[in-house]
Amino acid sequence: MNEFQAIILGIIQGLTEFLPVSSTGHLYLGRHLFGLDEAGLFLDTMLHIGTLFAVLAVYGDDVIAIVKKPFNRLTGLLLVGTVPAVAVGLLFEDFFEEVSRTGATVGYEFLLTGFVLWMADRLKSRGTKPLERISYGDALFIGCFQAAAIMPALSRSGLTIAASLYRRMEREAAARFSFLLSLPAIGGGVLLQGAKLFSGESREVIGLSPLLLGTLFSAIFGYLAVRWMIGLLKSGSLKGFAVYVWLLGLFILGAQLSGVF
Repeated sequence: MNEFQAIILGIIQGLTEFLPVSSTGHLYLGRHLFGLDEAGLFLDTMLHIGTLFAVLAVYGDDVIAIVKKPFNRLTGLLLVGTVPAVAVGLLFEDFFEEVSRTGATVGYEFLLTGFVLWMADRLKSRGTKPLERISYGDALFIGCFQAAAIMPALSRSGLTIAASLYRRMEREAAARFSFLLSLPAIGGGVLLQGAKLFSGESREVIGLSPLLLGTLFSAIFGYLAVRWMIGLLKSGSLKGFAVYVWLLGLFILGAQLSGVF
């Protein structure tokens, strides 16, 4: 992977991690475009480092509060919301790596993401619960949606925001909890794949320069995407994203049937 490819993939990662369109699904398309189909979860996870920085930049006050007082209710909610993804990810790790590598189900997953977003958009005006009032049951429900989003083209942000709206959370609270929930998910993935790299289990080799550029651009565009998405959820609609991923899913299915992918 060269520097130009890293920059493009970093931009894709940054924009699509926090827009409800699936960053992993778009990275699959980007890798295919550049002929990097052999790069799997490790490359995706490294680009997630940049988006981790983006969340820290936007929600730094929440993170500092957790660090200063770790045994608080928000920490408990984030832990409960993280458990499903950890359990599913560890139990079916090989399966998810294979699915991410082949992209065989990506088209169908984009279609499902669109359906979830469309249904959630119909509920966005009914949310009344601020973050301070959500229950551990709400957090577990949202966490189960995050676990499902380990599949490459099921959008993590889309599914967790949708799940929050299903639980009648306020729109701004839905975005806040979704993006905060990404911190342990992304951080855990980075640690897991980093351990594989140092143990020699992973054979993927990425140069330092492309890695740094990819991380930088994913951080910059991730920050912009978070800010824009927060504003959109206050008064905008998710239906445009639903239509976009439906069209993308149909395009991918057609390309796969015709042998292009």
